[in-house]
Amino acid sequence: MNIGIGAIHCVLPEERLEVKALPELDLLGHDESRFVDECGIRTVGVFPDADNGGLAARACGELLARTAGEPDLLMMVGPRSPDVLLGSDVCRVQAENKLSSFAFTVDGLGCTGSSAAWALARDLLLADPRRDSVLITHSSLPTGVDRIRYPVTVIGDGAYAMTMVREGRPVLRAHRMETDGGFHDLFKVEYKQAPWYEWREICASPDRYGFELAMHSRMRIGRMVDEVLAEAGIGKEQVAAVLMQNVTASAYEFYGTLLGMPIHPLCRAHLTEYGHLGAMDVVLNLDRLMSSGDVSPGDHVLVLNNSPVAAWAVTLWEI
Repeated sequence: MNIGIGAIHCVLPEERLEVKALPELDLLGHDESRFVDECGIRTVGVFPDADNGGLAARACGELLARTAGEPDLLMMVGPRSPDVLLGSDVCRVQAENKLSSFAFTVDGLGCTGSSAAWALARDLLLADPRRDSVLITHSSLPTGVDRIRYPVTVIGDGAYAMTMVREGRPVLRAHRMETDGGFHDLFKVEYKQAPWYEWREICASPDRYGFELAMHSRMRIGRMVDEVLAEAGIGKEQVAAVLMQNVTASAYEFYGTLLGMPIHPLCRAHLTEYGHLGAMDVVLNLDRLMSSGDVSPGDHVLVLNNSPVAAWAVTLWEI
C-alpha cells in the first residue's frame, strides 16, 4: 500500500530581521562573529510575541480549512522548548482546532524529528486499516532571546502542518533513521537556574561538534543513502533532486561532495532568507520543490536530515 503526503501548509512571517542587526551580535567573540559572517544566513523571519502552541495551531487550522475530514492522529514534532512544563503543547493544538484525534509529541530528535514523524505516520497507517490520515505539525522559535546558535546556525520563526494519507503523493518509498546517544549532552540550556530571558545554549565542545560529529554524519549519511536507494532499486543517477535541512551554506558543499549529488539550490535560498527553521526545514524545502516545476510525477527525491542530538534520517520520496 502506498502511503504519502496528502497536503502541506507552511506559515512563514512577512517580517524579516537582518542577522547583522541581531542584538546579541555585539556580545560575540571573534570566532562566533566569524561564524555568523560565513554561515550564509542574511535574514531571519520573525513572529513577534508568538509561542509554539499557537503557531502550530495556526498552521494546522489553515491546513484543515482546505482539506476534508478530521485526521485520525495528531502528532507534534517537539519544539526547542515547550511553552509550559507539565502541560501539553500538542493538546493545545488539538483544543484550538476542536479535534478529537489522539494527540502526542515526538521529541528529543531536534531537526530530524520531522523525518521521524513522517516515517512513524506511515507505520501507524500501515498498522491499522481503520486509520486514513495523520496530521503532523511543528513550530520553530528560538529557545530564549538569542537566535544565534554558535557553532550551529541562526534560528528563524515558522510553522508547518502536513498530512500523511493512503495513496498520497509524493509516496514514501524508503526510509532509514539512526541515533547515537553518545552526543546527548553536546548541547544544553540550563533553564532551571535562570529566567527564560537569560537562557543561553551551551555547546560543550565546538571542536567535537565540528569534527567528531561531522565525521559520524559523513559515514552514516553516506551508508544510509546507499541503503535507501538499494531498497528502492534505483541508482544515484535516477534521483531528480536532493534536499536537506538548512543549517549553514557550507553544509551543502559538504554533503553534495560526499554523495556526488548536488543539494538543490532551493535549500540555500531558504537558508539565506529564513535562517534555520529546525524540523520545518525539510518540509518547507520539499513543499517548495514540488511547486517549483523542477520535478515531475515519477521522479525520485532524496531528503537528508540530521541534528546534533545526534540523529540522522534519509527518506526517498516518489513524486
